[in-house]
Amino acid sequence: MVEIPKRTGVFIVGGGPAGLAAAIALRTRGFDVTVADPALPPIDKTCGEGLMPDSMVALDRLGVTLPAQHCVPFRGIRFLGGGTAVDASFPNGAGLAIRRTHLHQALIDRANEAGVNLQWGAAVKGLTETGVALEGGSVDCRWVVGADGQNSRVRQWARLERAWRNSTRYGFRRGYRIAPWTDCVEVYWGSGCQIYVTPVGREETSVVVISRDSHLRLDQALPLFPELLDRLRNSPTTGVERGAITATRRLSRVYRGRVVLIGDASGSVDAITGEGLQLGFKQALSLSQALANNGLEEYAIAHRQIMRRPALMADLLLSLDRSAWLRRRVLSAFSADPRIFAAQLAMHVGTATTGDFIRRSMLPLGRRILTA
Repeated sequence: MVEIPKRTGVFIVGGGPAGLAAAIALRTRGFDVTVADPALPPIDKTCGEGLMPDSMVALDRLGVTLPAQHCVPFRGIRFLGGGTAVDASFPNGAGLAIRRTHLHQALIDRANEAGVNLQWGAAVKGLTETGVALEGGSVDCRWVVGADGQNSRVRQWARLERAWRNSTRYGFRRGYRIAPWTDCVEVYWGSGCQIYVTPVGREETSVVVISRDSHLRLDQALPLFPELLDRLRNSPTTGVERGAITATRRLSRVYRGRVVLIGDASGSVDAITGEGLQLGFKQALSLSQALANNGLEEYAIAHRQIMRRPALMADLLLSLDRSAWLRRRVLSAFSADPRIFAAQLAMHVGTATTGDFIRRSMLPLGRRILTA
């Protein structure tokens, strides 16, 4: 850990992907930036470990280079459930799967290169009139950025807790020593849960179960998907099973005074979208633009726009989680006409207009559901 400065232009609380992305974006605009996190890197977290194409564009804008030896490209998404399967390719390039620890290290390397002051193992204790308080003293700053996750203390300290919507689900991830069998991220739909399968290496596959049941683990969920269980049965696991909460949270405000929130601290969509990292990266770029213009209302407007499409798609996908009848009808319609699913995916990754989405996906999907 380098010396903690007495003053910095921007102090970022939280050194996860969103906080580091914000630090990099702000440094490229000439800000003095300090990041503090109580953990030691690289930090792991339960996630699907897949980056959507938009995430790759944002990382390129940030100048982040991902190590090719730790990355596996995937061309699209495959849905499986009720004896049906359908897949579609991304219309805007490939996605990339990478272990969370390798992604975090790549962001750290870029932040160091950019000249960000990184304070690992440093706990922020609160806000002061002129900055933040740490265990070893205080730091004065012009802006404070809360990038400290779903249970953000900065959000509490700044009285930004009020939310329009707040719901949670639970995810558990485990790695398996098995070569990938697909060039897609696979989503297995079952009763009350989904399992995500992502290839993360030549001989490693990441498997995540997400449900509303905080006690449902992979060992209990996998028997619901016999085909997947058979694939994994004789494969050794890599590491321990890790759990996390995935939240749907929409805040009334994302800034107050000179304190601003980013990433999961600023609101989130359910992990069913696979968009969490992309949201944080886009918010980082928008925040750097807003602070360069010396105002946060610009960021608040951009934040709402960034969240709008993923929130819509999360609502649509979670409706399948809630209704077995609807799930069966929709998956059957996707399988019968894969063009409907391809149009859904195009909207999901932001390459389709609302009009195209309605005309090419929702209307034909509705007709098939009603006539099935």
